[in-house]
Amino acid sequence: MQFSYGSTLIRVNMPDRALLMTEIARRLRAREGFALATINLDHLVKLRGDPAFRTAYADHDLIVADGNPIVWLSRLARQPVGLVTGSDLVIPLAQLAAAEGVGIALVGTTDAALAASAQELERQAPGARIVARIAPPMGFDPDSPAALDLLHRVRDSGAGLCFLALGAPRQERLAARGRQMAPGVGFASIGAGLDFLAGNQTRAPEWVRRMAMEWAWRMLSAPRRLVPRYARCAAVLPSEALAALKQRP
Repeated sequence: MQFSYGSTLIRVNMPDRALLMTEIARRLRAREGFALATINLDHLVKLRGDPAFRTAYADHDLIVADGNPIVWLSRLARQPVGLVTGSDLVIPLAQLAAAEGVGIALVGTTDAALAASAQELERQAPGARIVARIAPPMGFDPDSPAALDLLHRVRDSGAGLCFLALGAPRQERLAARGRQMAPGVGFASIGAGLDFLAGNQTRAPEWVRRMAMEWAWRMLSAPRRLVPRYARCAAVLPSEALAALKQRP
């Protein structure tokens, strides 16, 4: 399944969680860095209007489908991929890092949330080593000199895995830059994943997620912020569905 924006092509190249975990385990074992993005419908909206975001996304090594609309579009294209949500990857990736003796850096959200999520990671992934916790200030620019300093701190901490919880497009743009500045580090963009661990945000119950209605749960929890976002997402679905149909082999 792929998405085309002029000369920029973005492909969901990790079709399921098992394949993703195998590839990341290999890279952690070899101390080979990566950038992991979890594409969803909101990202498709942003990709249309943000050339810097498109460039950063295209530079990612691993891309999974984080959202049922992406899964549905892949089925329309007859190139089906499975749902792999970023938030559900945090603990398994930390467990992989612990098994390979790889240090973990946490970047994003707030100092308090990073401290709480670090404790939870260490509890659920025995042996996990949190070697850096960095909460950038409001308005953090992933292209700034401060971002370069941040990436140097991650690299110099000895981390082999870095969770980025900055939200799109900042986390993906920082990850793409990190691939150049810290090539031995795996950067995983996970959105609100650390805030969920810290208890700052509450995910939809499992039964809601099984019904593919997590988006509705989130929208009702913050309607003023999310209703306009989901309206923009709904507006691009018809053209994305048409593009998916054209990909059929």
